[in-house]
Amino acid sequence: MPPPRTSGLPSPGTIVAWLALWSVIGLAFAGQHYLTSAKVGTPVAWQSAITGALADWHLFGLLALPAAALARRFSLSGPHWRLRIALHLVAGTVFSLVWILARAALAHLLVPLRGNEKPFDEILRYVLVATFFFNVIVYWVVLTGTHALAYYRHFQERERRVLELESRLASARLHALRMQLNPHFLFNALNGIGTLMYRDVDAADSMLVKLAGLLRHALDQSDAPSITLREELGFIDRYLDLEQMRFGPRLQVERHIDPTLLDESVPTLLLQPLVENAIKHGIEPLTRPGTLSLHISRPLPDLLRLVVEDDGPGLAVADPGREGVGTSNTRHRLQQQFGSRARFTLSPRPQGGTSAVIEIPLPPA
Repeated sequence: MPPPRTSGLPSPGTIVAWLALWSVIGLAFAGQHYLTSAKVGTPVAWQSAITGALADWHLFGLLALPAAALARRFSLSGPHWRLRIALHLVAGTVFSLVWILARAALAHLLVPLRGNEKPFDEILRYVLVATFFFNVIVYWVVLTGTHALAYYRHFQERERRVLELESRLASARLHALRMQLNPHFLFNALNGIGTLMYRDVDAADSMLVKLAGLLRHALDQSDAPSITLREELGFIDRYLDLEQMRFGPRLQVERHIDPTLLDESVPTLLLQPLVENAIKHGIEPLTRPGTLSLHISRPLPDLLRLVVEDDGPGLAVADPGREGVGTSNTRHRLQQQFGSRARFTLSPRPQGGTSAVIEIPLPPA
């Protein structure tokens, strides 16, 4: 693919940088000319060395502008590259001859000021013999530099597009993972309501009303990749109210939450699948009352820790080798959004039950 073409007038900053580039080259050649002349026994004045070198290279800089435009217009890559090389061979010759004519004319104007007038044709022959091939080399250096800069910009643009596509892909994956939670959550909730229907119709009806409000809240937040911890906990409270109607006194909830963290951002529906798993695998199998504990803290200035624990039968009974939808969904969402900066562990508690721990990065306090 040929490098992208550019259009429009250069900015003042670009003009200054262009002038500075050729001035630096001119000063470098002026220093070399001054030192070489002194070494061979024909010293020249600093003023003469600098004036001549800057005249040479500023003229190169001026002619390099159309040369660079031609290089952008006719890239050496792509179809018909042989014709393009031939075109640039001709253009390099023209570049050299135009520089020679302009430099000879300039020298013809400057020489009388030094009191040593020479005929124009003599100056022209001298400049032609002394600089023709060097000028062609300068043209090809300009051509190569223009191509290198164009390909670098093209590479940057492709890299930007790749990053943009990766970001969109990650967003699409996160959206799909969030959408996976909704039917899974709805199925479990309806299953609980169906079970309750045979014991208490009024309670089941009330649960359906609460479920409708909970789903409306979930749908309102479904397009938001992140919400505040306060909003996430509000959703969890509604969900626990729903489950409390099903389990009654068998479900006890403990909350240990740092209130200074309520305005921090967390992924949408981050805690719900963990709370749901704790109830399903930890509280529901028990014949006695069970406790679900929620701990949220900032153990480090840039780290948020969210812990969901239960005192149920633990992982040994709940098939530790198999991850359910909620657990695998949480793990993949954290990987998509935070990469290696997030951590999710599911482990048995020493006193019985299961502990789910999520750690995600936060801006330093």
